[in-house]
Amino acid sequence: MSLVDVLKQRRSYYQINKNLPVSEDAVIKRIEELTELVPDAFNMKSSRVVVALGNKQDTLWDTIDKAFGGKVPPEKIAGFKAGAGTVLYFYDESVVKGLQDQFPLYAGNFPGWALQSSGMLQLSIWSGLREMGIGASLQHYNPVIDDAVRTLFGLPESYKLIAQMPFGGIAAEPDPKAAEDISKRVVIAK
Repeated sequence: MSLVDVLKQRRSYYQINKNLPVSEDAVIKRIEELTELVPDAFNMKSSRVVVALGNKQDTLWDTIDKAFGGKVPPEKIAGFKAGAGTVLYFYDESVVKGLQDQFPLYAGNFPGWALQSSGMLQLSIWSGLREMGIGASLQHYNPVIDDAVRTLFGLPESYKLIAQMPFGGIAAEPDPKAAEDISKRVVIAK
């Protein structure tokens, strides 16, 4: 399957379940492989990934619900909790700070470059999961949940949470996407 075909299949799947079409080990291997392959500026390797499975998956979404004090609709939290797992994306601020100190001329750029690398990683894993027949969506409950997530997984303070990606077996396909006038976003200059 071509990269374009995989990207066409990558959608936001909100109706997911715990029935993965592949083993958890296959999912973990794919996530590890993609994390190693995604490039970043100065080869800083600032991206960090935590994969919550099993009881940790359920506890994570209970923790997120508690952090919001019921302000997120319960069916939304239940939909994400229904998945087989969640990929949590971070970057390690201590790595970024180390490179800022080492290369002061570029110091202001390293946080943005860390975010760029994380974005590439998110898309790579999202597409890689879809290629395996797994549905996922990208969520942003941070910064409200940051401290609770670090505590739940025993992570250092330097881990900056960027996004959450609940994933699982596909319970229902999303509605078709409407075609867009791409000329509004892509300019061709000759």
